[in-house]
Order: sequence, then C-alpha cells, then structure tokens
Amino acid sequence: MRIDVFTIFPEYLEGPLAVSLLGRAREHGLLDVRLHDPRDHATDRHRSVDDAPYGGGAGMVMAPGPLFAAVEAADPHRPLFLLGPAGRRLDQGLVRELAASPGFSLLCGRYEGVDERVARHLCDDELSIGDYVLAGGEAAALVVVEAVARLVPGVMGNEDSGREESFTGDPEGRVLVEHPQYTRPARFRGWDVPEVLRRGDHAMVARWRRARALRRTLARRPDLLAEQDLTDDERSLLDEFPE
Repeated sequence: MRIDVFTIFPEYLEGPLAVSLLGRAREHGLLDVRLHDPRDHATDRHRSVDDAPYGGGAGMVMAPGPLFAAVEAADPHRPLFLLGPAGRRLDQGLVRELAASPGFSLLCGRYEGVDERVARHLCDDELSIGDYVLAGGEAAALVVVEAVARLVPGVMGNEDSGREESFTGDPEGRVLVEHPQYTRPARFRGWDVPEVLRRGDHAMVARWRRARALRRTLARRPDLLAEQDLTDDERSLLDEFPE
C-alpha cells in the first residue's frame, strides 16, 4: 500500500514511521509511505507557504500555490484527504475501506487552515479524527496511517488480532468495545485472572468475552448500542456472567 503525506514538517512523522509496526511494515515492503514538503515548491527565498487571510483576521492561511505544486509533482494515490476538524469522522469502517485500497493520500493543514481552493479543487474529501483542534494535521496523519496499516495483510503477525478488537463487529454484527485482556501471573497483588479464562474451555471463554464486551460497551460507550435492543441471548449472557 502506498500513502503519500503532504506536510511542511516531514521530520514530525519520520521518527514514528521508522519504528514498531509501521517501521517493520515499511522495511518489508508492505507499506510505502512517502513524505512531501510543500516548502520545496515555494517560489520565494524564504520558502513561504502561508499568507495573510483576505478579509482580515488572526493568523495565517496556507497558500494554494505550493500545495497544488507539491501534489501535482508527486502524482499521489487518490483519494487525497485534507485533514481537518470539519471533515468526515474517521471510524473503523472507513479504516477497513482504506486498508482494502491500493493507497490514498493525506494533506496536513497548519496555521489557521488552508485556502478554500485547496479543499474544493485539490483534495477529494476532508477527514477528521475527532471534535477537537490540533496545531496541525501531522498528529492526525499518524493516527490514520497506523489505524489503516494495521489492517493491511501481513502487517500484523497474527491476522486474528485485527478481527478481535474494539469496533470491528461481533458475530451478531454489533460494534462493541473489546473485552478485558489478562496475562500471567494468574494472581497479581491479590487480583486474580477470572477462573473461566484458566479452564481451557474455549466455547465458554468466547461467551465470557462477548458478555464482557457487551457489558463494557453498555457502561462506556452506550451510544454504540443506542439504536438496538439487547437480544434474549445477550441478556442471558449478561446474567450468566455477572460483574
């Protein structure tokens, strides 16, 4: 998969992209992340990429010239997403959609934003990672790249890891947060691993995990279940495995 990222701070991303899962994926040729600096396409000696906004106001706005030139020179994979708070909210469904594609591109805004002609005529869509404001799109770009890269075949050592986690959907089609996880020792500072996980009964473990995922979702993210009533089987699961 190829991902092109347009940023005036490529060094912000170089470190995280070189380590852990992303670093290994790039080393093994599973992920091709290319960083492009619009300053390389500025036309003045100061390599300026911003200017004052028409109509006045605080701050500066990223100018269209260097951004258009950078994208046109790179000829990146489409769609090209502008990262900004007004965009479509990133969720696991979109992550899966992007992971199944050959690639996509991200444009990181800075300052007070980008010239509207960049959003309308250069980018294909706008993408947000949440309802808050960052200093720029670089942190958001890392979130998008890591979320998508994890689902690219071969990136994770255990392919089941991508199917058994929050927001992936359970066998009934519900989107739930993930069940609790435990590892050794069986007792730590007086707290025990649940007995059901130590019996070796895989069917019972699966039922316990589904019950705990349901209970955790109800407690922490009830919005995920707001449009559907619990089924009789789900209610019996919650009764079978009380808190």
